[in-house]
Amino acid sequence: MAFAPDRRRNGAAFLAMASTAALVWFGTGLDPWWPLLWFAPLPVLLSASRSTWRGVALTASLSWLLGSLNLWHYLHGVGHAPASVLALFFGLPALVFALAVSLFRALLRRGAYWSALLGFPASWVSFEYLRSVVSVHGTAGSLAYTQLGFLPFLQLASLTGSWGMSFLVLLSSATLAIGLHLRKPSPKQAFRIAGAGLGVIAAALVFGAVRLVQRPPAQWVKVGLAASDQPADVNVASAGPETARLLRDYAAEAESLAERGAQIIVLPEKLGVVADPDVASADALFQSVAGETKAGIVVGLIHVSPPVKYNQARVYAAGAEVRSYDKHHMLPAYEWMLKPGSALTLMYEPSGTWGVAICKDMDFIRLSRQYGEAGTGLMLVPAWDFELDRAWHGHMAVMRGVESGFSVVRAAKQGYLTVSDGRGRILAESRSDTAPFSTVVADVPVEHDTTLYLLLGDWFAWLALAIAAFTLMQLFRRRGNSPARRDLDADAN
Repeated sequence: MAFAPDRRRNGAAFLAMASTAALVWFGTGLDPWWPLLWFAPLPVLLSASRSTWRGVALTASLSWLLGSLNLWHYLHGVGHAPASVLALFFGLPALVFALAVSLFRALLRRGAYWSALLGFPASWVSFEYLRSVVSVHGTAGSLAYTQLGFLPFLQLASLTGSWGMSFLVLLSSATLAIGLHLRKPSPKQAFRIAGAGLGVIAAALVFGAVRLVQRPPAQWVKVGLAASDQPADVNVASAGPETARLLRDYAAEAESLAERGAQIIVLPEKLGVVADPDVASADALFQSVAGETKAGIVVGLIHVSPPVKYNQARVYAAGAEVRSYDKHHMLPAYEWMLKPGSALTLMYEPSGTWGVAICKDMDFIRLSRQYGEAGTGLMLVPAWDFELDRAWHGHMAVMRGVESGFSVVRAAKQGYLTVSDGRGRILAESRSDTAPFSTVVADVPVEHDTTLYLLLGDWFAWLALAIAAFTLMQLFRRRGNSPARRDLDADAN
């Protein structure tokens, strides 16, 4: 029957869409299973050469859209994102994925196999980079974050940043799709392309394995973290008696952590509101603990210095003046009333240089690179997450440590108390809701590593932009050859 080929083609397209959507659903999101993303685009790429461009665009966009809906509850139900933000968050990546797959199809059918191999991941990485430049959420949403549990691969971030990781994850599917496409008509070409693509991935993993066994010289310090998720403690305490009571409780926990050997103690962000002149009493409380225990303390507060409010980390140390750090990157809607800071806060200790940032600041590469360029070996990060995103958002800071060469100590209420090193290894971790006051005491290396990414910055992102532009030129240059005419004829039919 005449409609049988169309029915088979539509069935294959639906199967490809459903398969990619399922792999994206489980391979991304708040708790991704990292191996799945390496194969997620493969079903759609395999079906691309046998479908019309309209069919490919529809299949690809729907597969990515459906798969990314795994974040719907988090963004809509928990984050209360408006409809315009939801449409942009889910719609734009689906559109970009459809364009990337369509580019892959067009190049493949025109015989530009190497351009297809590189153009598909390069176009996506170009999108990730440009989005990070303009987005108030920085690098959030990058595919690289799905691979934080794959430690050998994570080391690639020290060379290329997250951009190289996203590139190779997508390159794997493109390599397999082209190899399978050419296995019968041109087995030698299939072998060359598969060998090149898989060889680059293997080289990255070998580099990562070697880097993991290397131990750069470092001094170790004992850190303490504490957080309370009790109903009376988890929200920002009001100025006055409520904040005073909560700060006394945290000061007692800090004293206990110091007795367990902690040399530096990190508490969550926005514990309460302190307004001038009441900030002096909060300073006196923690400065007293620091003086008695000889341990440093980092405390997150809302500091009101009329008419300005700051999301601030205040730093206390024995025999030293109180220092402060003002958060640079505010959470949209929730923190727009707060004034962002612009300065770094550095502490020059016998063990090395320590830096301070707050929560969302660690979603942004530039700030972390500034700390890395200053020689920071240990970042101290008060934070506050939303329970569901304790791993997804909380572990983004781990990537910054690998990129810019420092260990990270991050204490979040409604999240994790996490200690990680410059290789991305989680040295100690506990949920903040495991006890009335959840605590962690752990040894962490103060190690500054001058990585290639720290030296050269977003060089790989610019390379991806150049590759994407080149493949587009290849597409237009080949429009007049016979594969292009067959492509257009097929679409017309």
